[in-house]
Amino acid sequence: MADKDGDGDADTGTLTKTKPKTARPPLYKVLLLNDDFTPMEFVVHVLERFFGLTHAQAFEIMLTVHKKGVAVVGVFSHEIAETKVTQVMDFARQHQHPLQCTMERE
Repeated sequence: MADKDGDGDADTGTLTKTKPKTARPPLYKVLLLNDDFTPMEFVVHVLERFFGLTHAQAFEIMLTVHKKGVAVVGVFSHEIAETKVTQVMDFARQHQHPLQCTMERE
């Protein structure tokens, strides 16, 4: 703003703009649950196919599921986690296995 009487003593200030912080979307863990009927080889195949794991990684997770009853397969955004759960469940049903895959907020 200019001083009206022209003596140059106008108050000059800097206008600061604050950027709103964007919150990161919540992440979801995809879990594979153990059952006594789905073959271990099928679980390894699912892990390789839908989660892009190497055979060794898939085998390790399959053993964790087998021994502990559950294992985290990956952590994803809600949409991706939901898609992976659906893919695994549909694939298991097509092959007549009771394999269970779920997701929960991290």
